Amino acid sequence: MTILGFHASHEQLPPSRLLDAVKHAEQAGFDAAMCSDHLEPWSVRQGHSGYAWSWLGSALEATQFTLGVVTAPGQRYHPAIQAQKMATLAEMYPRRFWAAIGSGEAINEHVTGDPWPEKEERDERLRQTIDVMRRLLRGEEVSTDGLIRVDRARVWSLPESPPPLLAAAVSTETARDAAAWADGVITVDQPRAQLREFMDAYRDAGGRGPVAVQVHLSWAPTDEEALAIAHDQWRQSLVPSHLAWELDSPEAFDARTADATPEQVAKTLVVSSDPSRHLDHLTGIAELGVDRIYLHHVGTEQHRFIDTFGERVLPALRSVRA
Repeated sequence: MTILGFHASHEQLPPSRLLDAVKHAEQAGFDAAMCSDHLEPWSVRQGHSGYAWSWLGSALEATQFTLGVVTAPGQRYHPAIQAQKMATLAEMYPRRFWAAIGSGEAINEHVTGDPWPEKEERDERLRQTIDVMRRLLRGEEVSTDGLIRVDRARVWSLPESPPPLLAAAVSTETARDAAAWADGVITVDQPRAQLREFMDAYRDAGGRGPVAVQVHLSWAPTDEEALAIAHDQWRQSLVPSHLAWELDSPEAFDARTADATPEQVAKTLVVSSDPSRHLDHLTGIAELGVDRIYLHHVGTEQHRFIDTFGERVLPALRSVRA
């Protein structure tokens, strides 16, 4: 059965309200949760960006289900410190924490003052980062002198088993490359044929572990309100991924999408007041054999969404078989 999770968006809510939302999601019947890990929001209108790692400790303590994070060690986070953070959470909350690793985005990584590398270098840096963290999470002492430099690092407080490290990927090429090291893969919603191709690329390359999909959606009591929410909060979805990696400020994303219409934004996610329309869309994903689906309502008012989907969407979705 597909695990149905809640996505906590640090870009859109202060950490205290986000903690309240994730607790409410568990009570409403969601099976799991995940969160983003940003230094800055996508848009000035979103206006938040709490530190995910402090929040994760509180969220894991306040709930009983699994929690994961999409993160990008290598520039903003040194992989030795990242491994230490992961080990601590996994030791305190066994089998409940996972991390999905990506190559990062300039909007979060520019803070170090280091140049933002080209994609090819970022991908190689990611591979070296994964190697360092894997070795540290096995208890090894690590020294390296490549794109990632480490001097005699060791993580002393280790969990009984290392936390799963998934790959955060969008393209089939990235999914294929990640199969060599990942304990699973997470991607964003995309047309069914493309999603099936993505899954096949990962599995055919030897990829193991769960396939997860993050689904952005906008729900409200009326279609007009749902559309207004999407247009206000999630218009950066119109920025193509190859450019989204390069823009380095919320203001840059806002300038890029300043002329976006509500109708244009609505083409990038499901926007509807009708829970059955959302259910139909999610059913199509579940029928592909996806192991986990994480729902992200792009509005800032989460409780009505959680209650409505907990009552009218999740129970029906659980009956879907691949």
